[in-house]
Amino acid sequence: MRVALIVSAALLFAGAPAMAQTAAAAAPAASLPAPANAFEHDRQSILAQAGQFRVHFDMRENVSFSADYDPMEGKLSGGSEIVRVVYDHGDRISLQHILVMEHEGQSIVVKHWRHDWVYQPVDVLTYAGPNQWSVTPVSLAERSGAWSQTVWQTDDSPRYGGVGKWTYDNGLAMWTSNATWRPLARRDAVLNPVYDRYLGTNRHVLTPNGWVHLQDNIKMTAPTTPGGQPVAIVQEDVINTYDRSTSYSPAPGDDYWAATKDYWAGIRDLWDGVIAKDGGIYVTEAPETGVVTGPPLMDLAEKIQSGEITTEAALEQARTIIAEGTTRP
Repeated sequence: MRVALIVSAALLFAGAPAMAQTAAAAAPAASLPAPANAFEHDRQSILAQAGQFRVHFDMRENVSFSADYDPMEGKLSGGSEIVRVVYDHGDRISLQHILVMEHEGQSIVVKHWRHDWVYQPVDVLTYAGPNQWSVTPVSLAERSGAWSQTVWQTDDSPRYGGVGKWTYDNGLAMWTSNATWRPLARRDAVLNPVYDRYLGTNRHVLTPNGWVHLQDNIKMTAPTTPGGQPVAIVQEDVINTYDRSTSYSPAPGDDYWAATKDYWAGIRDLWDGVIAKDGGIYVTEAPETGVVTGPPLMDLAEKIQSGEITTEAALEQARTIIAEGTTRP
């Protein structure tokens, strides 16, 4: 059921530009108090990414580095998304995205990606190639004054992590990551492409009415020889724009989060336990859902909200799902 819901939401996104363009004018962002210091300035910039948004996605392959590959045509989509603060512990902040849409008179709510921010991190979880993520140390020089951003998939399994600093030059509040490996997004993975990973640089930039997530991705194949390097195929720009909006009700998304947040807190603990024990994590990737654990873990959350199962019982099942999903074949 949850797999069908995710696919339905993805299809709805594919036809959403017209909906997004006809949305009412977004409300202006609230004024922020003057920051007390650089650390607080960074915190305010991260927390400014929370709110209620209309989102526009613009993905374009631009330059081919392979004689046998022609760049795909650009893809435009959009929708409605709320971003809620999961926790704010000062030097550790977590933001959860939740899609809130309507289709044929019915609300569609899908827990989307999450990003965790850590100030001056000692290490960061990074993508290490198909099915594998590793805990990577961050040098003292690299972490000084910097924030890591770790991105998690819909079921709170890992996606990618990077380290960068917030800057405030030229009137822009902008965080720029180091170049980070990451797995294929669903939009590419379902096409069975010649490439199998991205090397991407992220920028999060505040705007007068929200923020924008900019990605510069090099899509690459696996190394062709043992010990060799991945081979670049094509460059892609991704521009995800979050404009504040009051043109829809966030209530379905907030209701979902209120019903399931304790479950997802337990799921985060289960993932963290595996990562701490193994110094990283193995999870089998799946083109349609990111990883194999996605559908069953998302289904359990849906059953909690509908009253079919308790949070405690769902977490017991989730423990088995994660244990099986993280066992190497």
